Amino acid sequence: MSLPVQAAEALAAFEQAAGWEQRARLLMQWGERLAPLADSEKTAEHLVHGCESQVWLIAHQVDGQWRFRAGSDARMIRGLLALLLVRVEGLSAAELSALDLSGWFQQLGLGRQLSPSRSNGLNAVLKRMAELAG
Repeated sequence: MSLPVQAAEALAAFEQAAGWEQRARLLMQWGERLAPLADSEKTAEHLVHGCESQVWLIAHQVDGQWRFRAGSDARMIRGLLALLLVRVEGLSAAELSALDLSGWFQQLGLGRQLSPSRSNGLNAVLKRMAELAG
């Protein structure tokens, strides 16, 4: 399966990063790319359960494809969310359900930095995306 354009860009950038410090800096930069959610969007309805940090997820359909927006108060989580969002861009509900999330973060060289709670949280976000798209 080919990667969405921004996901391929992310992968190229992370592959060139030398060591964890550069990847951490890149992660923060990707997090800053996320369009901030309005306070009115940070509601219980959009809150993803199963995340240690507060994460909000908003889904809408454009030309039959699902588009997601997400936000978190935690900087590291915002970066991880940004990388998740570029990876799932344009995927169907079935493709979302089948996505190898840990494999994607391994490819980026971030697998070891994903604590079990972060990994569980990201899986909860992915699961919620599949539910919304289903």
